[in-house]
Amino acid sequence: MPTAPLISYIRVSTSAQGRSGLGIEAQRNVLAHFAASEGYEVAREFVEVETGKGSDALDRRPQLKAALAAARKLKCHVGVAKLDRLSRDVHFISGLMAHKVPFVVAELGPDVDPFVLHLFAALAEKERSLISTRTRQALSAAKARGVALGNPKLHDARKSAVKAVTTEADRFAANVLPIVREAQKAGAHTLRQIAEALNARGIPTARGGQWHAKSVSNILERT
Repeated sequence: MPTAPLISYIRVSTSAQGRSGLGIEAQRNVLAHFAASEGYEVAREFVEVETGKGSDALDRRPQLKAALAAARKLKCHVGVAKLDRLSRDVHFISGLMAHKVPFVVAELGPDVDPFVLHLFAALAEKERSLISTRTRQALSAAKARGVALGNPKLHDARKSAVKAVTTEADRFAANVLPIVREAQKAGAHTLRQIAEALNARGIPTARGGQWHAKSVSNILERT
């Protein structure tokens, strides 16, 4: 069976080689496995090492620009291990799509088209916004209880707020996991199939919405 070329793009931060939990070798392995299983062959690899500051500006990402140019020349996709290796900003991802170079994200599978990819980016950005809002609310509640946020107790209050949000998310994941396992036993093997099974059962996400491959992946990562 003939293989299609794929441009591999790997991005890490010098300060934390993987806020996403994926360093260079891990991303390389994920992309190699994805390529082998989906009929791609990695034609070239581009690795971006950055500080994180201004990370969503394309002119600060020379390796991404080079990857886009290589993909245009070969008329092929750019592959990344996780969506956040492209960006955590939905507007930046929208800008990338204007370059008319298709992307594939290993964790989401080969069938996610640009429109759905944009939706995943929007969902991820919304999730970060909600976490930030909940953290601010928790800090406000701490202040109302008499915690002086302008003194050294601020750090403890912030940690407490973040912990409360994380605990809530972990508790929800633990409650949903048995249903996920049931769906897997019933034949749901991919993230998309599990999401469809949860939606068919009328199980809402933590925010009352529909399940998608990414939200199922988040649950599995937490458990």
